[in-house]
Formats: sequence, C-alpha cells, structure tokens
Amino acid sequence: MANRVVIALGGNAILKPGQEQTVEAQLKNITTSAEMVTKIEKLDYQIVVTHGNGPQVGNILRQNEEAKNIVPPFPLDVCNAESQGFIGYLMEQTIKNKIEEEGLTSEVVTLLTQVEVSPDDRAFQKPTKPIGVFYSKEEAEKMEKERGWAMMEDAGRGYRRAVPSPQPLTIHGVSAIVNLLNQNTIVVAGGGGGIPVSRKENGFLSGIEAVIDKDRTGKKLSEQVDADVFMMLTDVSNVYINYGKPNQEKLETITPEIAQKHFDEGHFADGSMGPKIEAAINFARQGKTAIICALEEADRALLGEAGTRIVG
Repeated sequence: MANRVVIALGGNAILKPGQEQTVEAQLKNITTSAEMVTKIEKLDYQIVVTHGNGPQVGNILRQNEEAKNIVPPFPLDVCNAESQGFIGYLMEQTIKNKIEEEGLTSEVVTLLTQVEVSPDDRAFQKPTKPIGVFYSKEEAEKMEKERGWAMMEDAGRGYRRAVPSPQPLTIHGVSAIVNLLNQNTIVVAGGGGGIPVSRKENGFLSGIEAVIDKDRTGKKLSEQVDADVFMMLTDVSNVYINYGKPNQEKLETITPEIAQKHFDEGHFADGSMGPKIEAAINFARQGKTAIICALEEADRALLGEAGTRIVG
C-alpha cells in the first residue's frame, strides 16, 4: 500500500501579506501548491491536504463588521466553515486541473471538517488568539462592554478580538477520509484548524466560538488517518536554532529528543515556529516522520534531500 502523507499549508500560501485580497491572487498562489501536490502524487503517496485560513477568515469577519447594520453577522464557527468552503473549492479545482494536465487518474474531494474540542479547555478561560480587524483603544473598550468580547493589543498595530485556541480532541469524518484515500482520491480537509464544535450534555455537537491551531489539527489528523508522514510547508527551507545570530545553525535530520531539547531551550517562538516544532515532536515520537520545509522543496524533503526532518 502507498505511504500516506498529511500536507499542512499555511494561510499565507494562499494569500501573502500585503497582497491584494482578490480571488485571482489567491488562485495564483494556490497554483504553486497544486503543482507540488501533483509532484507528491507522482511519488505514489496517498495525500491529505490541510491549510490555514488566517487572512481569509479575518476578511470574512471584517465583512461582518462592515455590513452588520444590513446583514446579521455570523458566529465565528460559521465564518470558519465559510472560509473552509471557499478555500477548499479553489484548492480542489486547481489540483484537479493540474492532475488533468499531468495525465494522472486521481480524484480530488474537499470535506468541511468539524473538530471537537472540550468546553472545559483552559483556553476558554484566557483567550489568546487575535483575529479580525484592528480597533482603537476606545473602540476596543466599547466592544468589550457591548459584546462581551475579550480584546488584546496586537504588536503595536491596535486592538483585536481575542478568542480561545483550544486543543483538538477528535476530528470528525476521518473514516470517510480514509475510504477516499483508498480509492485514489486526494482529500482536502481540516482547513483553518477545522470548524470548532463541542459536545453538549445530551451528546449533540454544537458550534463554539474558538479558533483551533492548524498545526495541532494537522498533527491530530495525521494520527487519526494513520499517516506515515506529517509535513508542514512554510516560507523557509529549514528550521534553525539561534536564528538570526552569528551562530545560527540549520537543522536537517534530528530525533524527537534533540528537537525537544532545542524547544525547551527556547529556540522557537510561540507565534511562529513553536507550534510547528511542538506538533512535529509529538507526531515523530510515535515512530513516524515529521517534516518542516519550504513549499517548493516538499517533494525533495519526502525523499530526504531537503527540509528539517524529525524522525522517530
């Protein structure tokens, strides 16, 4: 049976910082991702693609704010689902076209994915994830009072809404994903960390206001589909320790223990490489392989020729 890989694309692989926020711009960026997915397909892997949605869901929330006096705004879980749907559509269509161009026979399917979290997760006691548009201090105080939002200052750029970022417990629909993989289908799933849901006392699922870290969801998805490789594609070719210093060192193939040592020493920032390294370590400890590399080098990284590989 073919090896199985989960590929996690960052939201900036779809919309780059400062880029015009049009569908055309996002399609152009996604084309690069589709070309890489096709190269990996040629290496005889079963493929699940997951992706970020930070810029996109931020734009949807801004649309909510701008039109709130005309159209009732949607809750955060519905906004996440909306971004999953339109990114998945663009990604599925682009990968299909590239597969057709290369004369391959794979199908491509996008699944809206619910990810269950615990309503008792400590993240709900202290929201830390900034989302959406920026506000002045006065506007932020008004939002706190009128809407009950937690607001936080974000890197000197103003105030933004802060929402919880709980741990993913269970990804729903995994049996369907596995069935599709076994039928020569590339699956796009778990976009934006998944649509956050929690289970009520009666056992029913219900949406919840939160944002799940996409790398944590990617790791959980990799575990549940029993992937051989979990690959996080970024805008850098490798992970470094002492980054930006004279003694900067590139990491290539390392063990989970070495990666954990570097993590504990504080080499990886919480807002950038930290969550990726954490997810990679936890996955590799199960006797698997986690890879962090540049999008353009993903096929070479799978062959052991590029990127940072954490091998359990």
